[in-house]
Amino acid sequence: MYLTQKPCLKLLLHFPIFLLHFYSIYSYPTPMNCTDSTRVCTSFLAFKPQPNQTLAVIESMFDVLPGDITVEGNGWGYTFIRKNCSCAAGIKKYVSNTTFTVKSHGGFVTDMVMDAYDGLVFLPNTTTRWAREGSVVPLSLFCGCSSGLWNYLVSYVIRDGDSVESLASRFGVSMDSIETVNGISNPDSVIVGSLYYIPLNSVPGEPYHLKNDTSPVPVPSPSVDNFSADDINRKAHVPYGLIMGGIGVGLALIIISMILCVFLRSSNCLVEARNQAKVAEGNISHKLHRSPILFCGPGRFICCKPVDQTDGESSSDQITAPKPSTLMPEVFNMDKPVVFTYEEIFSSTDGFSDSNLLGYKTYGSVYYGLLRDQEVAIKRITATKTKEFMSEMKVLCKVHHANLVEFIGYAPSHDEVFLVFEYAQKGSLSSHLHDPQNKGHSSLSWITRVQIALDAARGLEYIHEHTKTRYVHQDINTSNILLDASFRAKISDFGLAKLVSETIEGGTTTTKGVSTYGYLAPEYLSNRIATSKSDVYAFGVVLYEIISGKKAIIQTQGTQGPERRSLASIMLEVLRTVPDSLSTPSIRNHVDPIMKDLYSHDCVLQMAMLAKQCVEEDPILRPDMKQVVLSLSQIHLSSFEWEATLAGKSQVFSGLIQGR
Repeated sequence: MYLTQKPCLKLLLHFPIFLLHFYSIYSYPTPMNCTDSTRVCTSFLAFKPQPNQTLAVIESMFDVLPGDITVEGNGWGYTFIRKNCSCAAGIKKYVSNTTFTVKSHGGFVTDMVMDAYDGLVFLPNTTTRWAREGSVVPLSLFCGCSSGLWNYLVSYVIRDGDSVESLASRFGVSMDSIETVNGISNPDSVIVGSLYYIPLNSVPGEPYHLKNDTSPVPVPSPSVDNFSADDINRKAHVPYGLIMGGIGVGLALIIISMILCVFLRSSNCLVEARNQAKVAEGNISHKLHRSPILFCGPGRFICCKPVDQTDGESSSDQITAPKPSTLMPEVFNMDKPVVFTYEEIFSSTDGFSDSNLLGYKTYGSVYYGLLRDQEVAIKRITATKTKEFMSEMKVLCKVHHANLVEFIGYAPSHDEVFLVFEYAQKGSLSSHLHDPQNKGHSSLSWITRVQIALDAARGLEYIHEHTKTRYVHQDINTSNILLDASFRAKISDFGLAKLVSETIEGGTTTTKGVSTYGYLAPEYLSNRIATSKSDVYAFGVVLYEIISGKKAIIQTQGTQGPERRSLASIMLEVLRTVPDSLSTPSIRNHVDPIMKDLYSHDCVLQMAMLAKQCVEEDPILRPDMKQVVLSLSQIHLSSFEWEATLAGKSQVFSGLIQGR
């Protein structure tokens, strides 16, 4: 009954396609390959459902619960399926299991599975058979387990228009991360239909919003709904007058809603215009338009007018901000952010040119810009991520300290938000510690390293102790410590998902995993509890990097070959056997050789012991940042006294190795 052509002929026609797919699934790079069959991790599958694939259908397809499904916003139409991922011993690949129910009209299982799962599924030889109606076929879905650098891997099938750059911007990760995970040597060589992995530190998407009405009855397969004769007869008997009446009522409600919207919009804009007129009458030293809220409603309007104009010009009735030639110094001391236009941001970054690209942060790429004659750093974030940050953005406007990178303002567009920050001329501490010559940086003297550590500690102490609401940074690392023209340190990247409220009594709060691997405190790894002591642990790792010049995670030679170890574990192992001096060769071997022994041995040992206290496994035993600042102040003073005893030698050294 099912056979409209000979099965053998159809199998021959599909065999080349099957061979191509079979070759592709075995040509993927790591992390699909695996050897440890006992390992289990949490992974995500990026799946773009068809219009008929409802929530119930997706649950059935992937054998998951509603809580395992999140949705990507901004019109991408993707869902993210959370699955347990393990190593299949037979094929040495990371897979997750599910079942597929054959649809009623028959066909090859291969065709059905590929159409339904869009390249996410492993196809064994058994799926080339002719299917029977109602048959249940076990399937394995490709997933991935991270080697430890990231919390999750998302399985993603490349579509037309996708590139490594677009995926990095879309998911808020660096291109290097995607290339490293997938073993990509040429970012322009991604193939449509191939499976790649996106490394993430936080759960992708947002919870699936259930409607109030009853959801469709779950169906056993993702096939198009087959209507029975009874269904058709029931629909045919719906009264024609009832249908027309319902349409009429709906149109009336829409018209009334539109009238109310226009009325409220006009009223709000009139009030805003009057307020602007009052401001114009006063003598204000700088006339940067500042909005009391980030956006006017969910449509991303300011004064109920779209910020982004398609023709690049403001309409005649739009209230615009006067633009001074420079950002006045007092801008940095005000409680409300400056509102910039998209055109200003685009122009200041030379159209987001690669030459202006500074790097990538947790939720977007960062560009250098010359905005109103002021050097700034501009973070480019997709609009789907902004909901997580809005409450923290208001906090950023009220947090001001010499050792925190200042938040200046923002510019919204229809699908992105641009955050404008103070620019740090010397870049990140990481770039000066890790292979600085190849990055075009001069090395840091010991006295400068101590000053940087003290500056960063003071910035952390401020958000822990001296703000009205206590905060936890949760992503302290050398990449997030920036240096200005005088090599003074400023903590950055703390205003998005990582600022976490903490009670005055020292209470804790559970947050998403957004920290950088190698800096994570043990208690955070085990139960996702983040406190100010989590920041202290990460700062201890930073101190070890300042001393050694090594990265937080380094590759060492183990008994079974190369292995990755944390710098903290290596330094702790060394310090356990160290007496009260730096004479022991084992610890001297871990001091940055680029300083050429031009440092105070006693001060280095004191900083190493302070770092050891900071990375104590028990958070209660760690000092708070107030104590850390006090200890570093003493080390800083002792380092100055040591430098003064060197007479002219220090001056020669400071000329060779940048210090102040």
